Amino acid sequence: MKNYSANLNFVNTNLKDIIELRGISQSYDKGKTFIIKDLNLLIEDKPNQGQFVVILGVSGCGKSTLLRYISGLQQPTEGKVFIKEQERNESHRIGMVFQQYSSFPWLSVIDNVALGLKYKGFSKKERYAKAREIIQLVGLEGQEQKYAKYPNLSGGQLQRVAIARNLVSDPEILLMDEPFGALDINTRLKMQDLLCDIWLKLQTTIIFVTHDIPEAVYLGDEIYMLRANPAKIVDKVAIDLPLERNRNTKREKRFMELVYEIEDRMINIQNFMDREQVNS
Repeated sequence: MKNYSANLNFVNTNLKDIIELRGISQSYDKGKTFIIKDLNLLIEDKPNQGQFVVILGVSGCGKSTLLRYISGLQQPTEGKVFIKEQERNESHRIGMVFQQYSSFPWLSVIDNVALGLKYKGFSKKERYAKAREIIQLVGLEGQEQKYAKYPNLSGGQLQRVAIARNLVSDPEILLMDEPFGALDINTRLKMQDLLCDIWLKLQTTIIFVTHDIPEAVYLGDEIYMLRANPAKIVDKVAIDLPLERNRNTKREKRFMELVYEIEDRMINIQNFMDREQVNS
């Protein structure tokens, strides 16, 4: 039986490292208890492809906290975060899309998207030109002058604004923390397709957190599974589907096999944790 209490053994190949979390621990009571303990994660570059990594785990296991470390919004109690083989610093271009709508409702769509460029010193002409390119990429043409709030825009459109605002600064890494969790099913499916298209065009590194296993399989290039108490990466599955995916992908035999395989692995992880609690 697999030991789900240990960290996954990551093999460092000749590929360039994109993200490394090394010896990460997190405590909020001065070391009496740890919600994350000795966690390691290594994500390597794949030339001419980028990476689409999905993180799965039960609620409260630390998935969002890992994204906060990578983004720089939070520092771990112990351990270090490396981006492109350098310790994480403010020079790294990292975007983050949250589950909650994060647009500024008093600004128009185009001003929301262009806002980051404004603070970087771009002229209004330059930032509007770049913002329009990204607005077209995320399918918001015709919405540029609307205020970025409901009901002017739907939930899916508001998340497109958030994605566009992050993409306009050409991030090295895009972090997405359950960005489609609050959307209705039809909008969620459309946003999945949009994200597939964006990833293929930009070939960037995306780290995506979700609870939805079919969504993880459809979007991901690799899936990492977390256990909780304390959090550790304990399993990994490479998604051997074609990089270019569409709705028909979800009807293929291999897609369903991967969904069932990951369901089984997640259940095995939970069963192992339950036995640990009984024996502790």
